[in-house]
Amino acid sequence: MQLSKFIRQGFLVKKARLLIHLMLSSLLLFAVASQANTAKANHVIANKAADNTSVTQATMQLDTLVVGAGCFWGVEKRFEAIDGVTDVASGYAGGDGVKPSYREITHPRNKFNPNNHAEVVQITFEPQRVSVDTLLQHFYEMHDPTLQNRQGNDIGTQYRSIILFNSPAQATAANDVTARYQPLLSAAGYGQIQTQIQPLKQFYPAEEFHQDYLAKNPNGYCPDHATGVRFSGEAVQTAAVDNSALLQGKHIVMLDAPDCPYCEKFKADVVKDYQGAIPLHLRKANQLTGLQITSPTWATPTILFLENGKETLGVQGYMAPADFYKVLGYFSLGEQSEAFKVAFQSATDRPFCQQYEQFRNTPDGVFIDALSGAALFDTRDRFNSGTGWLSFSKPVAGAVTTRPDYSHGMVRTEVLAAVSGIHLGHVFNDGPNGSTRYCINATVLEFVAR
Repeated sequence: MQLSKFIRQGFLVKKARLLIHLMLSSLLLFAVASQANTAKANHVIANKAADNTSVTQATMQLDTLVVGAGCFWGVEKRFEAIDGVTDVASGYAGGDGVKPSYREITHPRNKFNPNNHAEVVQITFEPQRVSVDTLLQHFYEMHDPTLQNRQGNDIGTQYRSIILFNSPAQATAANDVTARYQPLLSAAGYGQIQTQIQPLKQFYPAEEFHQDYLAKNPNGYCPDHATGVRFSGEAVQTAAVDNSALLQGKHIVMLDAPDCPYCEKFKADVVKDYQGAIPLHLRKANQLTGLQITSPTWATPTILFLENGKETLGVQGYMAPADFYKVLGYFSLGEQSEAFKVAFQSATDRPFCQQYEQFRNTPDGVFIDALSGAALFDTRDRFNSGTGWLSFSKPVAGAVTTRPDYSHGMVRTEVLAAVSGIHLGHVFNDGPNGSTRYCINATVLEFVAR
């Protein structure tokens, strides 16, 4: 019994050991297989990631170029408009020992410091869509590189012309484009290029309020310091303009430029609807021959008010319609005139004034805004109210706007010209047969026979 029991126990132990061995072997084989499968899966994933990376690098390869061409606001805007440019940031670079901030680089002590930082832009671009050579051509064509430490009225080392390259290839391109541009400038009567070409040490982004500055300031202007010399070998062709008609009487001149959003906005908001008696002319900066202009002509738009060919006043930058017509009123009516006070200070004509007597019995025609020239009232809707002011049953469709007027302790409805925004008078409900009566000041009107 003891032997049988011992043999039986030994068999069971061996059997258990065999089962354990088989189990361990199975676990080992499973682990090896799992590791192999994991490695295979990781290999596939790695290959896919590598494929995606190569596709991304092929389609999204980017490079940067840093240049300075005077105030970075206009430079930033112009480079942003170039196809293939993905981003443009304003900043500072090229200096040594000067804190890279707007306050420091513009401080009087650094105005002529040769170690000052320059106002620059960092251009991020896709080389497969736009080349460094092309960007540098745009760079030279958008400013005057023959000026040293200045562009327009901006003077100081921070406004110097500079190219900061980040590779030998960019350095070669910079020197090549510069060498090609110099003969073109010389042929046009310009001096030697003053542009610095040096390696980029570090680009310092400017303060946030400088980024996209022109977009953040809708009433600004586009600085234009270009020489007009193109890499095509020819200066920008500007059609000859005869300014002899501007030498007599009053005229308005708007300085226009291509690719200037403020110019387009002014033309859409003001020029499109302007029909005033004082002619408004569009000119490029180099089309002012024979005129006596005192305002700087490098900013567009600039609105010039001329009398007998001589500038009386000028406004730099975009003007909203209300601002334009107020300046025009000052120019054409005179600040002390009754008409100016009616138009912009909501004054009222004296009853039975001279203009009223002149206009109350005109032939068939239309009364127009004395400033914008827009039609306001028709003689067909005129009637004699006996009040001493011109009265109409209705205005020309869309010609006026109204708003509540609580001045002088009364509740009235004010009438304004839709185009110019000037004060015209008031509207009441005491017209013939219960109709409305538009009580209008004559001094802000002009008459055109039908």
